[in-house]
Amino acid sequence: MPSARSLRRTNPITIFLAGILIIGFLYFLLAPFEDDAPIGGAQSLHPEDAAAANPLSPPSLPFKKAKTKDGELPPPPPVVHYHLNNLTTSIDPIARRETILILSPLARFYQEYWDNLLELSYPHDLISLGFIIPKGREGNSATTALQAQIAKTQSGPIKKRFASITILRQDTEMQTSQAESERHKMANQKARRAAMSKARNSLLFTTLGPTTSWVLWMDADIIETPPSLIQDLAAHDKPIIVPNCFQRYFNKEKSAQDVRPYDYNSWIDSVTAQSLASSMDKDDILLEGYAEMATYRSLMTYMYDEANPELEREIELDGVGGTVLLVKAEVHRDGAMFPPFAFYHLIETEGFAKMAKRLGWSSWGLPNYLVFHYNE
Repeated sequence: MPSARSLRRTNPITIFLAGILIIGFLYFLLAPFEDDAPIGGAQSLHPEDAAAANPLSPPSLPFKKAKTKDGELPPPPPVVHYHLNNLTTSIDPIARRETILILSPLARFYQEYWDNLLELSYPHDLISLGFIIPKGREGNSATTALQAQIAKTQSGPIKKRFASITILRQDTEMQTSQAESERHKMANQKARRAAMSKARNSLLFTTLGPTTSWVLWMDADIIETPPSLIQDLAAHDKPIIVPNCFQRYFNKEKSAQDVRPYDYNSWIDSVTAQSLASSMDKDDILLEGYAEMATYRSLMTYMYDEANPELEREIELDGVGGTVLLVKAEVHRDGAMFPPFAFYHLIETEGFAKMAKRLGWSSWGLPNYLVFHYNE
C-alpha cells in the first residue's frame, strides 16, 4: 500500500494549508465581482469608502492624504475601474443614489444663495459643489465669505455636509463691472459672455468626475428655488432642462411685492433671428432681450401662466439660459461645452444648447416652474 504510507508521512499542517488554498481559489472564482454591480453615481460606495485615496482620484470626491512615517514613500496610486455604462440618470435619482455636481461661477457672495443651497432636500452626501472665482478685490472678498460658510457647514451636522467642495481661482479679473446696470449693457455682452464661457468650461473640465450623473449649473445670485429642485427637474428625464428665472421686486404701481422676468436666454428660434444670422459676419453673435436686435423669438420667460401655473408643462427650446440649468453628465462627456466664440452666431449657454443639439441632445424648458434671481 505505497499510497497509504505516503499519506501517513504527509504533514497534517500541509493538508490543512492546501484545504484553505482550495477554498480561497473557489471563492475567487465564484464570488461576484463588485465592479460589475450597477451603480447610480456613487451607489456602490459605502460612506467610509467615499473619500478619494490619492491626488489622482476624481476631484469630485473628497481627498484623504496618505499617512506615512518619516523616510517612507507613500503607497503608489491605485488603479480604479469605472463602468460608465452602468452610470444612471433616472427619474428617481435619490433611489438610484445618483451623484449631482452643482457648479457656480461666483463673482459676489450672497448669503441667500448659500442658505438656499443648504435647504435643497437632495441628500447632501450625493452633492459635490464647484466654484470658480475671478481674480481681484471682489473675488478675494467672495472667496473669504464663501470659505467661512463652507467651514461652518462642513463642520456642522452630517446631513448638511456636502460630499466635496472645489474652489477654483481664475488668473484674470472680470473685464466688466459686476453691477447689474453695467454687466447687462449690450456693448459688454460678447466679451463678458466669452469670459463666462471660459470660466464655465474650466470649472466643468476640472470637476466632472466618472461617478457624476448630473450637472446642475446654478448662478451664485440665484437665491430662491424649491427645496426639491433637483428631483423636480430630473423627474422630466430630459438631457437638458431649464426652469423659468424671475425676480421678486417691489412694484410701486401696485404698492406691493411682485415678480418679473429675468432670464431672456431660453427661447424658441424664429425665422427673423435666422435671417439676421445669415447676414452676419462669422464672428458676430445674436443677443436676446435687446431692442437694438429684435429677433422675435418666442421667449420662455413670457410663457409663464400665472392664472394656471401647471408646473409640469414642458416646451422644447433652441436656446437656454444658465441661471439654473440641469444637464445629464453624458451630454458634457459627449463634448457639449460653452463656446467662448461665435458658434452659429450664438455664445455661452445659448451656444451650448446649439452644440448639444448638433450632438443629438435636445433642450427643454419649464415655463411655470420658477426660480428667483437676486434683485440688486
